[in-house]
Amino acid sequence: MIVAKDKPTNLTPEEYFAWEEQQLEKHELIDGQVYAMTGGSVNHSRIAIRFTTMFDTHLDASSCITGNSDLRVNIAETNNYTYPDASVTCDDRDKTTTQYITYPCLIVEVLSKTTEAYDRGGKFRMYRQNPALIDYLLVSSTSIEIDLYHKNDAGDWLIINYKAGDTIELKSINLNFPIEQVYRGLTLEPGNGE
Repeated sequence: MIVAKDKPTNLTPEEYFAWEEQQLEKHELIDGQVYAMTGGSVNHSRIAIRFTTMFDTHLDASSCITGNSDLRVNIAETNNYTYPDASVTCDDRDKTTTQYITYPCLIVEVLSKTTEAYDRGGKFRMYRQNPALIDYLLVSSTSIEIDLYHKNDAGDWLIINYKAGDTIELKSINLNFPIEQVYRGLTLEPGNGE
C-alpha cells in the first residue's frame, strides 16, 4: 500500500468517492487517508480471475454477489474502504448499495511481496471486525500455498494451511476444490515474490 501523491487528507467517504472518480488508479481509504493500489504480477491477476470465475459459477443460482478487485468493501462500522482481489456477499443489506459492499462472508487477497505483511496483519484486523465474514483466504502467487482464516461457530479464527495435493474447503459458500485448480498453468518460482 502506497500513500497517494497530491491527494487531500482526512476525507469523508463522500469526498473520497468523488475524488477517486477523477483518478486513473484505485485507492483505498483508511482513517481518512488515501492509499494508491499497486498493480500485481501476471500470476496475481490470473489467480484473482480464477477465484472470481469459480465463485461466480458456483453461486450462479443464488442471490450472492461475487466481486473482483473493482468492488470496494466498506469495513463494517467504519469509514474505511478496501479493494480485495475477490469477495462474496450473500447479505441482503449489500443489495441496497451501489458503490461498495459491507457484509462479505468471504474475502480473498492474492499476496505480493509488498502487501503480504499488511494483508496478514492490519488488513485482517480490519476485516475481522465484520460479523458476516467467515472465510479470509491469503493466496501465494509464487508457490502452491493458501492460508485460510476461518471463523468457527464459537467466533474463533482458525488458520488452515493448504499445500499441493490439498482440497480447499470454504464453508462460507459451501465450496470445495483442489488447490491445483487455482494454480494450473502458472509459472511458479518460490521465494521470488512479485
